[in-house]
Amino acid sequence: MIEVRELRETAEFQRVNTLFDDIWHFSPAEPPVTLELMRVLSHIGGYVAGAFDGDRLVGASVGLLAAGGVLHSHVTGVTAGGAGLELKLHQRRWALERGIDRVTWTYDPLVRRNAHFNLAKLGARPQEYLPCFYGVMEDAINRGDESDRLLTVWPLTAPHVEALARREARATPVPRDAAVALADEGGRPVRGPADAETVLVAVPADVESLRRTDPGLAKAWRLAVREVLGGLMAEGRQVTGFAGRSWYVVRKA
Repeated sequence: MIEVRELRETAEFQRVNTLFDDIWHFSPAEPPVTLELMRVLSHIGGYVAGAFDGDRLVGASVGLLAAGGVLHSHVTGVTAGGAGLELKLHQRRWALERGIDRVTWTYDPLVRRNAHFNLAKLGARPQEYLPCFYGVMEDAINRGDESDRLLTVWPLTAPHVEALARREARATPVPRDAAVALADEGGRPVRGPADAETVLVAVPADVESLRRTDPGLAKAWRLAVREVLGGLMAEGRQVTGFAGRSWYVVRKA
């Protein structure tokens, strides 16, 4: 059983650094968050929490209080199934107890499992497409790729979010007349019409493996999703979910 609790001791923050390094293999000069910053955030009321399976740390999350009464979840990493959901549900309870009704974070729009988790399991919604937000990254997972990100908002008291927090399954509806604006055909991105009321935007099955085995194709997906999904969002269209573990569902506002 996964237990999530806030972290307050230096030794706990050191374990978080080790966990994050095991996941991303950042260079020593570029950790996602430093021990000193975790210490400060914990002391001044920010969010620093760990997920434990017995005595073993299997996940951690670090968040900052942001303008507008928002908690920004800066980095979350897990090494065990189920830990990610338990961390986010703990984060939701933590925020609501402090009168915070929105949590934001960024994630790579090409990573299917993260899109499904964030949109379908949590009910978060992308708000802005951010091209190359962190520059070109050099950790083991993202090395050599441009760091496009979706700024995503989690409305904690929205009815669909409350239902998902109760573990009620909810499928993302896809109209029969939805057009495929970006398809995955044989592993390659292929563009289609984007003028329908609802359009679907595919992402690759496993972009992290693709970066290692076919960097050129990974880059083609990056540019295609940036231009199609990013372009649609720049026009004011709204991402309303992630369907079939494969498609962003995008509707006209």
